[in-house]
Amino acid sequence: MKQKLSRLLEEIKVLEVIGNIDKNVVSLESDSRKAAKDGIFVAVKGVTTDGHKYIPVVVSNHVGAVVCEEMPSSLEKGVTYIRVSDSAEALGLLASAWYDHPSKKLKLVGVTGTNGKTTTATLLYEMAKLEGYKAGLLSTVCNYIHDRAIPTTHTTPDPLTLNSLLNDMVLAGCDYAFMEVSSHSTEQKRVAGLHFAGGVFSNLTRDHLDYHGTVDNYLNAKKKFFDMLPDTAFALVNADDKAGAVMVQNTKAKKYTYSLRTDADFKSKILETRLDGTSMMINGRELEVLFTGKFNAYNLTAVYGAAILTGFDPEEVLVNMSRLIPVAGRFQTIHSPAGYTAIVDYAHTPDALVNVLDTIREIVGPDGEIITVVGAGGNRDTGKRPIMAQEAACRTDRLILTSDNPRHEKPEAIIEEMRAGLSDIELRRTLCITDRREAIRTACQFAKKGTVILVAGKGHETYQEIEGVRHHFDDKEEIRKAMEI
Repeated sequence: MKQKLSRLLEEIKVLEVIGNIDKNVVSLESDSRKAAKDGIFVAVKGVTTDGHKYIPVVVSNHVGAVVCEEMPSSLEKGVTYIRVSDSAEALGLLASAWYDHPSKKLKLVGVTGTNGKTTTATLLYEMAKLEGYKAGLLSTVCNYIHDRAIPTTHTTPDPLTLNSLLNDMVLAGCDYAFMEVSSHSTEQKRVAGLHFAGGVFSNLTRDHLDYHGTVDNYLNAKKKFFDMLPDTAFALVNADDKAGAVMVQNTKAKKYTYSLRTDADFKSKILETRLDGTSMMINGRELEVLFTGKFNAYNLTAVYGAAILTGFDPEEVLVNMSRLIPVAGRFQTIHSPAGYTAIVDYAHTPDALVNVLDTIREIVGPDGEIITVVGAGGNRDTGKRPIMAQEAACRTDRLILTSDNPRHEKPEAIIEEMRAGLSDIELRRTLCITDRREAIRTACQFAKKGTVILVAGKGHETYQEIEGVRHHFDDKEEIRKAMEI
């Protein structure tokens, strides 16, 4: 694919140009290892490395143009150097232009928040298909171009991958696309240049402080998504979360709210909750859904509102709500022949654990037994570890602390940091079993008829990351083995 460099540069704010812009370029890359002869290399200052260091390498490989924030001291003849104030933002804008702005050819809806992004985005994608449309999905679990699954590596891909996938959706005839928008992606300008038809905010609790540093920084990263929405878009926020109003303070989009507790554009109420579903009311209409818990009621209310704001028929949306099924690894139930139940959930933050365990307690009652198996990921926010353990311990009858994805940390050290959040009384009913397989098996051995086991933290994941290597591990598989089913 050839593009005119001068045309591409119309998309970005150029501070300085040295060299000829009236020439064709054949590729666009921010990875120096992929930079091609006569292509564009965008030098981005990343978290772990600075692309500016690799300008001499790509120049030696005869790239046609370099986009950077700082001009190199030595300039190579025949290479065009373009200086910008923010090369990460420029990459997003150039990536969108490279693929001829695919997001403008779709109705693209982004979902952000700490918890509920995957469920909300996935159910909107499923809703579009039930409505008879072709749609695409970009999510933590899997990317889809209509029915074709594409493995995912990040919640929100890099700008080039993102626009390539959106372009594939356009070529496949998709009318709609739904995507998770992570706080990392807004901070790193991965979504720069995208045209959104709408944005949804679920909630905000502590997460990713290893990257953002403070909760305020984390909140502001989420808010940037709504700040970028055009006046043609909708902004649907959770009115029951105090951050909801903050998200839309500066947005140009038309504002809407959803709630379980207060007046809102889209209002829900839970009538009855069970392990296999919920009876609820949305905007005065009763329906049965195959989802459990207050947190899922919020997700479904967001889906209902966003589907209508996207343009789907309200009556059809209501009918299709009852046809939606839970997302893999999100409150996924497995029933044992012995009469107990295991629930696999991706809950990996204190608030998510609270939501899931409070839901289980509501169902089993004060006398029902709950066993929780949980760990915490390595090389991530360490401050949440004791909080997660404490929140789990005060809501469960027996707690088993185990390994999650230790990455490059010692799992025993992570477990010790979780134990630090527990009182002496809580420690007496807590086991520490580093081997996750053994922890799950032990929980099943303790369970009796009526017991509910929560296995939290990994959800849909089918691997365990240890010392940089991913080993096959699936909580659902291990539970079924322990149940002998």
